[in-house]
Amino acid sequence: MSRRKIILIGGPTASGKSALAMQIARREKGAIINADAMQVYAGLPVLTAQPDIADRAEIPHLLYEITDPAEASSAGKWLTQAQNAIAQVTAAGRTPILVGGTGLYFRALLGGLADIPPIPDAVRVETAHLYDQLGEEEFRAALAGKDPESAARIARNDRQRLVRAYEVVAHTGKALAAWQQDGAAATAGDDLYERRLVLPPRDALYAACDKRFVSMIDRGAIDEVRDLMARNLSPALPAMKILGLREIAAYLRDEITRADMTAKAQQATRNYAKRQMTWFRNQWKDYRSGDLI
Repeated sequence: MSRRKIILIGGPTASGKSALAMQIARREKGAIINADAMQVYAGLPVLTAQPDIADRAEIPHLLYEITDPAEASSAGKWLTQAQNAIAQVTAAGRTPILVGGTGLYFRALLGGLADIPPIPDAVRVETAHLYDQLGEEEFRAALAGKDPESAARIARNDRQRLVRAYEVVAHTGKALAAWQQDGAAATAGDDLYERRLVLPPRDALYAACDKRFVSMIDRGAIDEVRDLMARNLSPALPAMKILGLREIAAYLRDEITRADMTAKAQQATRNYAKRQMTWFRNQWKDYRSGDLI
């Protein structure tokens, strides 16, 4: 039996990936598989811009809202789930269409997930304590002494990745980028995968980011965050890094105005979209245009 091709649709947030996925799914008898790190979390469909009920009713959608926000998902966990989903979709005679903006997930699927040894709990606890003790700036400086590339590359306020980079180099003596480079696989020539990259002009993308956040607020994103805050989850959990969540939470605590909430969340979303554009342009050298059909 010949292998069924797998279509990968990547690009920044608010770029139109889901609309393209639906068009291709209709044409190719496809099923859509989530490749976005935040859309795996349940209870926040509006804030994470998940496909709407009508799209899910028309085309099968897999790996959306499969993890409780109190749990930590990961690229490794998603990879196992995605491989199972691809097998399920293929067995049903459909074309797997993976869509999302999480570069690490795509890299894992294409063979580049680093085989990093498990980090002992004692090292994790010690590293987290060090971060809390030093604060971000001093912790970043400490990381720079061990892994200058990660210290320079990781964005501000990204506690999770800073801690991860530190614990990896502290335990293994090898920088995170070196592990990732060793794990990378040359898959560009694999005809099993068809990569489609959605990259609108920057001004249009930023306008779409701004418009979408306003729409999220109108459709109930504040209520989603209010419900999540009532659970008193650890701020270190990955789900607590969802775009817009921090700003909405600050608004609900009366720390900022509604206008400030909107402006800050829109700026954070634009910044994230810019980083995504850079990643995909650098990593997906052999993509096809992701313009709508």
